[in-house]
Amino acid sequence: MAAPRFFIEGVYGAGQTVTLAGNDAHKIAHVLRKRSGDTIQIIDSTANRFDAVLKIEDGAVRAQLSEPVAPKSSQRLQITIAQGVPKGRKMDFVVEKVTELGVAAIVPFYSERSVVVESGQGKLDRWRRLAKTAAAQCGRDEIPEVAEPVEFPALLKTFTAYDCVLFPWELAEAAPLRDILPALVADSRRVLVVIGPEGGFAHSEAEAAERCGAHVIGLGTHILRTETAALVVVALLNYVTGV
Repeated sequence: MAAPRFFIEGVYGAGQTVTLAGNDAHKIAHVLRKRSGDTIQIIDSTANRFDAVLKIEDGAVRAQLSEPVAPKSSQRLQITIAQGVPKGRKMDFVVEKVTELGVAAIVPFYSERSVVVESGQGKLDRWRRLAKTAAAQCGRDEIPEVAEPVEFPALLKTFTAYDCVLFPWELAEAAPLRDILPALVADSRRVLVVIGPEGGFAHSEAEAAERCGAHVIGLGTHILRTETAALVVVALLNYVTGV
């Protein structure tokens, strides 16, 4: 069984000792019931990964770092998910699952048909905690960035930063993804996938996205829930690119 991993802020080297606090310390000492001499993995802010030996005493949880472990090969395709913020805790599910699928970043956004029920820093902090936890649990060496929510017009202005922008829309012309997706991303390094909220995109939003260079695509004959659509597209991209 792989050693549990924990992300820490800062840059470290072999031989250094780091102190874990808060939820991480509680999990190590009281949930996992680790003891001094047990091994965990530590990943610093530059994605250096270390095996680390624990020293737990007087309520303090510390870990001494060994030589860095060779990094895993990075994915060829860097996928960013722009997710129309759904109601309730559905965004929590999206953040957790697309992190497991390997996305590089998540950009929450609000569009014409979004229903804003909860807002503020607390929600963003929760999404970032979920991304950190999911990255640790699924064995990633980096945490996907979760950006501050933006409005749809501001999102459109970022399209030029990507090699390819995919815009799933239930009213797109039908075309089998197995035929079009490989060609769309063939020469791409950075891909943005834009997923609408529960109410979908308005015609004017889809037209604006297309004018800004997005490829408007369909996802089959069935209309998917917003929290399902992102997972389907990322899984298909991983399949197409051999991840």
